[in-house]
Amino acid sequence: MDRAELADFLRRRREALRPDDVGLPLGQRRRTSGLRREEVATLSGMSTDYYTRLEQQRGPRPSEQMLAAIARGLRLTLDERDHLFRLAGHTAPSRVSRADHVSPALMRVLDRLHDTPAQVMSNLGETLVQNRPAQALLGDETGHAGPARSAAYRWFTDPAEQLLYPPADRGRHARFLVASLRAASGSDPRAAELARLLAAKSAEFAKLWEAHEVAVPFERRKTLVHPDVGEIALDCQLLHTDDFAQVLLVFTATPGTEDAEKLQLLSVVGPELL
Repeated sequence: MDRAELADFLRRRREALRPDDVGLPLGQRRRTSGLRREEVATLSGMSTDYYTRLEQQRGPRPSEQMLAAIARGLRLTLDERDHLFRLAGHTAPSRVSRADHVSPALMRVLDRLHDTPAQVMSNLGETLVQNRPAQALLGDETGHAGPARSAAYRWFTDPAEQLLYPPADRGRHARFLVASLRAASGSDPRAAELARLLAAKSAEFAKLWEAHEVAVPFERRKTLVHPDVGEIALDCQLLHTDDFAQVLLVFTATPGTEDAEKLQLLSVVGPELL
C-alpha cells in the first residue's frame, strides 16, 4: 500500500469534482470548487473520519469493498478505479468478472434525479446503486450478498420477491429475467454459473432456461404492487452503457393520475417512513 500516493490521488480526484457533478448544490461558503471530505464520505457510504484518515495517510489498508465504494463516490473511470486498487495494494478487479463499478456517465444522470425512482443495474440484474425514491418504491436492493444480488436469483428462490408484481404479470417477468440472463451468458461467465445454480434450485427456472429465449421484450409499462400504496402503474425508461453491461432504470407516472400522486408520496416520505 502506497499511503502517500493513495492520499494524493484521493485528494486530487476529490478536488477535481464540482458539487453539481454529483447532484449537490454549490452553496455560498465554499472555499474551493471541489467536494468536501464529508461529502465524498457520504457519497461512498462511509464515515467522514474513515475517509479523512485515508487522505491523511493514516488508518488500515481499505478493503476491496471500501475501495469500490470510494471509486463510486468519486465517480472514477475504470482506469482510475484500477489505479486506486493498485495504490491500496490490491489487484485491480477483472473487468469481465466484476461489473459492479458503476458507469460514471450513468451516475451523472442518476445524481440529477432526486424526485423520481431511478437505479443502475448490471447485466446480471444486480442493483448497483439506487436513489431514495427507488428504495421507497422497490425496497433496498443493494444490500444482498452472493447470488442473491441478482434479481433473477431472488425471483426464483424467494416467493416474497414476486409480490412486487400482480399475479397476471409474473409469468412474463420471469421469462424476461431468464432471457436476460441467457443473453448475458454469452459474454459474462458469471451468468452461466448463476444459471447452473438456479437450474438446480428451481424447476420453473430450468424449464424456462431450456426454452433458450434471448429476446423477451422489456415491459416498459409496468404495474407494481407496493405494500403501502397498493398497485401503481409506471413507465420505465432505460439508458444503457455502450457495452450493455449496465443500465439506468427511471420510473415515471402519467401526470395528473392517482399513480402520479402515489409516486410523489413515495418520493417525498422516502423509504424510512413507510
